[in-house]
Amino acid sequence: MDSVSFTVEETEMFGFLGPNGAGKTTTMKMIQCISPKTGGELSVFGVDVNTHQREIKRLLGVVPQENNLDPDFTVYENLLVYARYFNIPRAVAEKKIDELLDLVQLREKKSTTIVQLSGGMKRRLILARALINDPRLLILDEPTVGLDPQARHLIWDKLKKLRSQGNTIVLTTHYLEEAAQLCDRLVIMDQGKILVEGKPAELVLQHVGTDIVEAENSPETIGCLDRLGIKYEISGETIQVYTDSPQKITGILLEDCRLGKVIARRATLEDVFLKLTGRKLRD
Repeated sequence: MDSVSFTVEETEMFGFLGPNGAGKTTTMKMIQCISPKTGGELSVFGVDVNTHQREIKRLLGVVPQENNLDPDFTVYENLLVYARYFNIPRAVAEKKIDELLDLVQLREKKSTTIVQLSGGMKRRLILARALINDPRLLILDEPTVGLDPQARHLIWDKLKKLRSQGNTIVLTTHYLEEAAQLCDRLVIMDQGKILVEGKPAELVLQHVGTDIVEAENSPETIGCLDRLGIKYEISGETIQVYTDSPQKITGILLEDCRLGKVIARRATLEDVFLKLTGRKLRD
């Protein structure tokens, strides 16, 4: 990690974005008091992660990237057993479990074994489990990884509801649309550094603009853009022009450059991500 600095405010949803190996998981593990910090300062709820681990963990709810539910227990039993780790009285736990099963729409599955659940149901159950202790901070590592669009949007709705109820949420995700939809603020990391921090819409305007005009990557297109002094980015087989005047740029490309096909679209957080971290695939 290289001079990573950030602050998460109460009741906001804060996102960590970055390619594989950027440092997101390492940062999350430090916040969870799983991995020790190697330098600098890190406090959660105002206390040091190295000296107050028990106090911090008691106030956290964690949704890991991997499904780690106990296959020997039913949906209900997974939540009941987990509640014991926080010394929650059985009567209190049972009432809380009923509320959480309603929240994640799994009440009808309470007696179902884990192997009988779909991927989306498992992710919703893990979210319910993370809320069993009424955490002050909810940490989600790729909360919708591998889910179909319907299941993903259902979890989005639940997270938005939790935020509206005053929960503080930190998440990592590879889905840029997810970050744009959910996060109040976010950071984009790469190689252990924070490249930018801000609100999703503001980052798009700052680093790309409102729109992108795309045309075929060809020597003729590049020659015309160079001749006209129009700045562009090369993205594989496509040339991209970042602009706040898409109609003007489109007209120039069609008339002056005589291109047969030009596409204009709204800029997104994904465009910012690719501009800052590059387009090379990383394993």
